[in-house]
Amino acid sequence: MSEEEILFGKGEPNPFGEFFIGKSYLNMLVTDGIGVANVTFEAGCRNNWHIHHADKGGGQILLCTHGEGWYQEEGNKAQKLKPGSVVQIPEGVKHWHGATKDSQFTHIAIEIPGENTSNEWLEPVTDEEYEKL
Repeated sequence: MSEEEILFGKGEPNPFGEFFIGKSYLNMLVTDGIGVANVTFEAGCRNNWHIHHADKGGGQILLCTHGEGWYQEEGNKAQKLKPGSVVQIPEGVKHWHGATKDSQFTHIAIEIPGENTSNEWLEPVTDEEYEKL
């Protein structure tokens, strides 16, 4: 995927890269009041399992813009994502998301405002789990 194909720009190497397997890039689009980021995953890249916490409100919305990816909540089958896919992730749900093995993937991540929000990074999605998709 060329830089021109990424609707909101690829951005810089992801500063949260320690919580990803593979390379990802982050372009923060909005940082005042609500977090909106363009996240690009190279083929095979995925983030660790994680949970968006909040005392009230919170969670995340993903708007998929390019390539093919995966989203999975703990205990459920992974969902394939493509441009136009929308995922609403409730507060408190353990999940992961990332690119398919053969395609780069880009989504807009919108942090839903809430009280006392935080993100808890957990264990990586193992190669064995990922290869089964």
